[in-house]
Amino acid sequence: MSRLVRVLCAAAGLTAAIAPAAANDSIAGLGAGGIILGRTDDIAMESEKLFISMDEVKVDYVFRNQSDKDFETIVAFPMPDVEANPHEMPQLPDDASDNFLGFTVTVDGAPVTVELEQRAEAVGIDLTGLLQAQGVPVNPFAKPVFAALEKLPEDVAADWIDRGMILVDSYDDGSGWKNVRTPIWTLKSTYWWRTKFPAGKPVAVAHRYRPSVGASVGLNFYSGDGFQDPYAEYKQRYCIDKSFENAVAKAKAGRDGFPALSENRLQYVLTTGGNWALGTIGKFHLIVDKGDPKNLVSFCASGLKKTGPTRFELEATDYYPQRDLDILILQPAGAAN
Repeated sequence: MSRLVRVLCAAAGLTAAIAPAAANDSIAGLGAGGIILGRTDDIAMESEKLFISMDEVKVDYVFRNQSDKDFETIVAFPMPDVEANPHEMPQLPDDASDNFLGFTVTVDGAPVTVELEQRAEAVGIDLTGLLQAQGVPVNPFAKPVFAALEKLPEDVAADWIDRGMILVDSYDDGSGWKNVRTPIWTLKSTYWWRTKFPAGKPVAVAHRYRPSVGASVGLNFYSGDGFQDPYAEYKQRYCIDKSFENAVAKAKAGRDGFPALSENRLQYVLTTGGNWALGTIGKFHLIVDKGDPKNLVSFCASGLKKTGPTRFELEATDYYPQRDLDILILQPAGAAN
């Protein structure tokens, strides 16, 4: 089956038509995180409020320049790497756009115009110039990519296959076999801008984007006989407790004794920051919203409190992130985000 056909099947939401045993019918999620400052000992992060749901990530920071001089530095938001692969489709909110997460940023309430730097890599080598020389978009999911690859001279296409940039994907779409030159390079994207931090004054920086949510039809870690591999990995990664296990085990309304649940997986990269004075967050406030009271959620967070039917919150001072935030949300079969 071609990449396009698989994407269309996933978009159609075939949760009811596919048996829960086919939990390997998965779409990969990509972990993004927060902004990164240029290295400085003068800027402290006074607070960070982080809201995460399957529909939106909202991050609100307050920074303060602790020195007696104004300071200007580059602030960057690294987008998650996107690996083009005809056999595994990542979940991108807008795969045809360079801004595939819909990233926006404001400073002190005013929208900021950001620069975008994009590169293409294969086997660790920057191949951006080769793509540009042939008029091929760097974004492997841009609409003109396949047409541009089809127009490549044979010697160039052969060279790109040898370099690990493209492959020939063979499939039958119902009208006969097709042989299509397909991108397999990795897209690396970073948004960046310059921000001034006046001496002794707070600066509020806020950004928003839509998360890349990994998803599976059914559960990867539960069969008709109970919990199975890779459950040990799930339990450690998402800090699954006994009450969560019991809720999963009780949801045996699905076919062949499988829980009538589907997986959603989110990751927020907390550990890439720290380029500020002290390296800790003065006041950290985390809010995770599971979306629906019927959904099940599990993630690692000490001191977590349930504050509403769907909300879980954590507040801490002088917070230093020890690990990235991985969130597992299970939805009743047939439910939509």
